[in-house]
Amino acid sequence: MKKTGHELNDLGGTLSWGALFSFVTNLDAESATAREIEPELASWSSTAKTNAILADIFDVLAAINSNLKALGSGTRAKTPERYPRPQKKNKDRIFTSSMPMAEMRAWIEERRRRHARND
Repeated sequence: MKKTGHELNDLGGTLSWGALFSFVTNLDAESATAREIEPELASWSSTAKTNAILADIFDVLAAINSNLKALGSGTRAKTPERYPRPQKKNKDRIFTSSMPMAEMRAWIEERRRRHARND
């Protein structure tokens, strides 16, 4: 209870039960006590969740804006870039870039030929 300058040992002395009750009921949603009592509320009050929701709203508004521009000009709507988000690095990723279709077909044909020779 660093905010009040009291300790639980002060209960009954300089800290009344009413003051403790008032302190606990007015804790921030991100406090350890609030997370223990109502974990759903604590997760919704986190800044990470708020930032994710705001980024999603930004993306939807950008898509609507792009569609409205295209509607007015008679052209096809461009897909807007997503709002940048922190990304977890995927260490299990196999492909780092796309392969042209002709190159992919040649690769598949080579694999088929190798497999046919081994049979």
